[in-house]
Amino acid sequence: MKRYAILFSYDGSKFYGWQRQVQSPTVQECIENALFRIAKKTVKVVSAGRTDTGVHALGQVAHFDIDLCIPPHKFVLALNSYLGHFIKVIDLVEVSNDFHARYDAILRVYKYIITLNRTPFNYHYKSYFPRYLIDIEKFQGCIDYFLGEQDFTSFSKPNPDVTNHVCDVKKLTIDLIDDDIVIEITANRFLHHMVRRVIGALLSVSHKSLDPSIIKNWIENKKHNQRNYSTATPNGLYLSKIIYPHEKVIFSAKVMELK
Repeated sequence: MKRYAILFSYDGSKFYGWQRQVQSPTVQECIENALFRIAKKTVKVVSAGRTDTGVHALGQVAHFDIDLCIPPHKFVLALNSYLGHFIKVIDLVEVSNDFHARYDAILRVYKYIITLNRTPFNYHYKSYFPRYLIDIEKFQGCIDYFLGEQDFTSFSKPNPDVTNHVCDVKKLTIDLIDDDIVIEITANRFLHHMVRRVIGALLSVSHKSLDPSIIKNWIENKKHNQRNYSTATPNGLYLSKIIYPHEKVIFSAKVMELK
């Protein structure tokens, strides 16, 4: 039995999130179905992180065990031939049997795109907030308050199975590129809805012309039912990259870039 890691991207607007569920299709379901057609038996796929309905991925990673010997480049071709137009396997490598796509990841990177000019062609791939006053300097003034190791209970969806709400945010950048505000956030882990609630907080600070230091108070409140900001829409959110120690996995192909 061999363990493989795959690097892949997908259009989240076509799926009900990553995880298999009653609603269909999901990304996990589609990949497992493709592997079933190749292996002629059920193969469980474990991802580095779950994404919600409408959330995209540029560089998602998953692992699976399979009792087949196929050259990696042919394996990629076979998978993509069954996956259709909205999921693409970028790379596949054999890894050690103790590799775990989720637990071995040391950093995760998300991007969120807010467009200032909605068109019929970016509706599913960028978020648009016409009722908000958007001041990028206000956004940027909030950056330092999110950085470091903190309890992000106030920025997560309640989940009784999650008892640890501490995340270490390593980097947060906010840039204006043409008609888009591109927000990139890097952390060791993220809580459910965390990125989208960070975006909601930025929008609230900007729209209400609040002092960015209010972010510190919101974090310290540690309340799931925070009503000072909303959870931003999912269509502008991308799981951009998963980072591992080099001894765990090295992909030869590059993660897709947003153009």
